[in-house]
Amino acid sequence: MKIKRIYEKPDKADGYRILVDRIWPRGISKETAALDEWEKEIAPSTELRKWFGHKPELYPEFKVRYKEELKSCTAILERIKSISKKKPTTLLYSAKDEIHNQAVVLLEVLEKMK
Repeated sequence: MKIKRIYEKPDKADGYRILVDRIWPRGISKETAALDEWEKEIAPSTELRKWFGHKPELYPEFKVRYKEELKSCTAILERIKSISKKKPTTLLYSAKDEIHNQAVVLLEVLEKMK
């Protein structure tokens, strides 16, 4: 499993492509996105997203709060983990910051699952 900005060109190596943003990325058409799935439910809540505002200094606390939110999404996480065991899976996000974003946290959570 890997993460990738949705603005990067789709690649066959991406395998199953899942958008993990709550809001559709600007400037991307459904065709360009080449998604298999858009999983809004596991994206950070609107309140958390607005609070974080992609400020790196808030990232440690964002991670804690987002992981707490993900506890209510067990079934979705298990389904994604199951897909990733069968085929390459890529979590797509639109944030400019490639280090401080929800996909990084989500990947970490999924990789710790059995």
